[in-house]
Amino acid sequence: MSYLEQMQSRIDRGEAVILDGATGTELQRRGVPMHGVCWSATALTSHPQVVRQIHEDYTRAGADIIITNTFSTDRPTLELAGMGDQARDLTARAVALAKEARDAAADRPVCIAGSMARHGEGLERAPTPDEAKAAYRELAHLLAEGGVDLIMLEMMRDVESAALAIEAAVSTGLLTWVGFSCRIDDGQVVLLDSRGESFAEALDSLLSLGANLVSVMHSEVAATNAALNVVRDRWTGPSGAYAQAGRMVMPNWQFEDAITPDEYLSIAQGWVESGVQVVGGCCGIGPEHIRALKDGLPAVARPRRAGA
Repeated sequence: MSYLEQMQSRIDRGEAVILDGATGTELQRRGVPMHGVCWSATALTSHPQVVRQIHEDYTRAGADIIITNTFSTDRPTLELAGMGDQARDLTARAVALAKEARDAAADRPVCIAGSMARHGEGLERAPTPDEAKAAYRELAHLLAEGGVDLIMLEMMRDVESAALAIEAAVSTGLLTWVGFSCRIDDGQVVLLDSRGESFAEALDSLLSLGANLVSVMHSEVAATNAALNVVRDRWTGPSGAYAQAGRMVMPNWQFEDAITPDEYLSIAQGWVESGVQVVGGCCGIGPEHIRALKDGLPAVARPRRAGA
């Protein structure tokens, strides 16, 4: 049985599974400079051993899934940084580093998730729908070629981009886990994009596209809690949560409003008790937080059904 089959079997049995924490902010914490456009992507060539060490640290801390440092290796983002011709090489390098780290540090099955994020932040001209579709598809298939176990869509914050990214990921034949970023606006849960699209309406339009898991990520804890309630009302499959602590002032993360490992464990215990099965952390959450989750989370999530 493959690592992925073993993990899926655990999820099917209702067990809690632990994701890793942040990569970009952990690189920054360790002194690696962040690029003003493609953020952590340049670390793949400037500090590859630090990238690998972070993956190893999360693996040893107890993560069942580590996420590749491909958040910003999509072609449109790299082109804005003058590095568009490196999309294939950087993506392959990121997957290889994650594999090397797993092989060096894992004493149990650990899966590798290929990260894809919404691209186009800061672009002078947003990609057309056809250009965006091609870019998502390129990255998804590069990740699949590299040998990731599943694709993790991160920071989906508008309906149009999420639909294109989901379709691209599903086209690889790999499991597709989608993470939405949300905020609370006038008491309502909306996607993080400035248009403030209703999260409930977004799910209603996107859940038929083939995602295998729905999560809330890169969101403040309060918004994560509220968004998970929306997920439970509309989704019967497995769900996930990985919140952030702090805020971004590009290109650096501001480690204010930090959450201690014990505080994060307490929050995550509430998620698992409400039925969330896949738990990790986003920006500002590090290996010490993941170790706390490994040591303190219940082994099995409480079953929940849509509308419960």
